[in-house]
Amino acid sequence: MAVAPRFAGHVLNAAAAPVNTLEIYLDYVCPFSAKIFKRIYNDIRPIVEKKYPGKLQFVFRHQLQPWHPSSTLTHEAALAVERVDPSKFWVFSAALFDHQIEYFDVNVVNETRNTTYARLATLAASAGVDKKRVYDLLEVPAEAVAGAYNAGNRITSDVKVLVKAARLTGVHVSPTVVFNGNVDGRIQSAWDVDTWEGWLRENVH
Repeated sequence: MAVAPRFAGHVLNAAAAPVNTLEIYLDYVCPFSAKIFKRIYNDIRPIVEKKYPGKLQFVFRHQLQPWHPSSTLTHEAALAVERVDPSKFWVFSAALFDHQIEYFDVNVVNETRNTTYARLATLAASAGVDKKRVYDLLEVPAEAVAGAYNAGNRITSDVKVLVKAARLTGVHVSPTVVFNGNVDGRIQSAWDVDTWEGWLRENVH
């Protein structure tokens, strides 16, 4: 699936010529998503850069899961970070996965939505992104705007586009990995580096 120009920050190891593409459908508050993200981002990416330069790109796909209510808020925060500084998208994603427990149900249930956004903006600042600009994109007005009581925030339109894209592929759970347009059900969050290296040897030419 092609990446829209405004979401170009989602692509890691991008190349000008067509290359193999590994799309990773992830939820920031899913523990299994955290495992596979950390493995790819910390361990597999350097291997690809060294052994398969220009042959494999990684695309982050947002898989918001409604049974995790704070999922939407964390994904909105990542999209806000990308709006402010696209180069920080993957850095902030890593920070979100490192701190994901802070956005699990028991840690958000007693705070307002804007309070959670404020914490996410603070996390963005730790990744080197302007805190105020991120929060301004996330904040939901406390009063109706132009007669609208349910308008969301300045990131809502992006969320709609990405949710629609995931629905069109039929992806249901996270993590789901799509290689060159097809779901690869062999790939698991529990894979170690050796298993990944075997997959790379078999699939990346």
